[in-house]
Amino acid sequence: MESIYGEYKDYLPLIMENICKIFREFNDRRYKETGCKAYEHLSCRIKAEESMREKCRRKGLEESPYSALHELKDAIGIRAVCGFVDDIYALVDFIKYSDKCEVVKEKDYIKHAKSNGYRSYHMIINFKTKFPDVDGNENGNYFAEIQLRTIAMDSWASLEHQMKYKKNISNQELIESELKRCADELAACDISMQTIRSLIRNGD
Repeated sequence: MESIYGEYKDYLPLIMENICKIFREFNDRRYKETGCKAYEHLSCRIKAEESMREKCRRKGLEESPYSALHELKDAIGIRAVCGFVDDIYALVDFIKYSDKCEVVKEKDYIKHAKSNGYRSYHMIINFKTKFPDVDGNENGNYFAEIQLRTIAMDSWASLEHQMKYKKNISNQELIESELKRCADELAACDISMQTIRSLIRNGD
């Protein structure tokens, strides 16, 4: 079966690496300037072929390179896990003012958490490249999904993900309630940690 990414498949890892390089350069620069990292961990992935096909089917889209790379916008995924909430917003500002990309969509699930307690900052960026794209541009644009979280948010999301994909869970309502309680407690802890760091910095 031909790749759902078609002739553009081989470009995706190169584009992903270019985006990650920009993040790493910003992290290094911020550490040299402030002594603090912009993020603690950076991970990236190309969406698996079958996952992309399944999403196309679920959305009622043709299983094609155009659907995968233009309509859905998450073939490339980048996740930065930060130490503090303020670091997330510093990264948001960096991305917004970068001349390498354009933010086309964003959702702040930190200030406006989901009902189950999920917190994270999501962005869809349009990244300028030297590669042809599905719209016929020689120097094309490719979309990527960015997720920014604190360590606490990431730990919670990992646990919630395990529950979501495990079948036949007993006491599911109790677990969901406990997860929501933990999410609120972790959010309060993130705020307290941010406050403590601010007090330390202001005490210099």
